[in-house]
Amino acid sequence: MSAIDAVPVRCVGGILHDQEGRLLLIQRAHDPGRGLWSIPGGRVEPGETDSEALIREMREETGFEVRPGVLAGHVVRGRYEIYDYVCSVSGGSLRAGDDAADARWVDTAAFTALALTDGLADTLRGWELLPRC
Repeated sequence: MSAIDAVPVRCVGGILHDQEGRLLLIQRAHDPGRGLWSIPGGRVEPGETDSEALIREMREETGFEVRPGVLAGHVVRGRYEIYDYVCSVSGGSLRAGDDAADARWVDTAAFTALALTDGLADTLRGWELLPRC
């Protein structure tokens, strides 16, 4: 592993439930995790706050304008340090874009049937943020 590979990459993710309790997921269009389903998010660019990065990433990947809320938790996946925040929608409409091949609201049955990124189900279960329907 080179010194560059050892440098952690700060990322953010947005956890968003609709009024019915469904969870918003995106299907990753690129590696890492191409083809797998996860919560939307991505890298924090230089000079951005977590909130700014989250607003940008959610708009790019899902079409939604969001208000970042409380930090749900933090996970480390390889060199990626991911800070996941609970969000609420403030505008826009659902569409897959940027790094997302697809975007959709999922209930419990759909969530358990999808090919998810490693550790997502256990992490959301631990934070009590799984789909609620």
